[in-house]
Amino acid sequence: MLARLTLSLLLAASVSLAAAKPDAPTADLSHWVIEQQPGGTVTVRDGALIIEDAAGCTAWFREKITAPVEITYEVTTVSRGGPHDRVSDVNCFWMASDPNSPDALPSGRSGKFAEYDSLRTYYVGMGGWNNTFTRFRRYVGDGSKPLLPEHDLNEKRFLLEPNKTYRIKLVAAHGRAEFWRDGEKIFSFDDPAPLTSGWFAIRTVKSHLEIRNLQIKSAGASLHSSE
Repeated sequence: MLARLTLSLLLAASVSLAAAKPDAPTADLSHWVIEQQPGGTVTVRDGALIIEDAAGCTAWFREKITAPVEITYEVTTVSRGGPHDRVSDVNCFWMASDPNSPDALPSGRSGKFAEYDSLRTYYVGMGGWNNTFTRFRRYVGDGSKPLLPEHDLNEKRFLLEPNKTYRIKLVAAHGRAEFWRDGEKIFSFDDPAPLTSGWFAIRTVKSHLEIRNLQIKSAGASLHSSE
């Protein structure tokens, strides 16, 4: 009888822990706020957030993040002859906020890229403008987006390859913003006015991306991770 009771308690505990386990962010659209121009779609399949975009899309992760923070995810540039399979614009915002409403997720835009100029954010455009450059910018929040020469890269090795999965890491910690790709630090920026909190988003235009395995860690503790 005691053995049965113990087994029942263990099973109940297992069910409780399973129920409390967080969903994989890339496998559940409820974790995201989508801003997209007509003609595109954002769906989930097999644990991936799938963006097929015609004219501009931003997928905001709903939870606010606070520095020191590290964001990692995998993104695949799909090129299989589909209507949106242009290998270009694997882009992202992090620590983003709207100066007019800094405590609210900066959503409510149409997906047109120019509408995001008013943000205060770190931004990387990897393979932008038909896969001709990779750039880092620190948006000031007044419409200006300075570009330093060392943050404007056009060598082939910094651009995109079709059907390749990239491991991205974004960092905001101790006054520094970093962008890593496949274990290589591509950009590092010591910010005189560091962005210490805000939101993260995937950004693209006229492309087909699959995003998996999002993890957000703060001070060594995982906030969200895919399984």
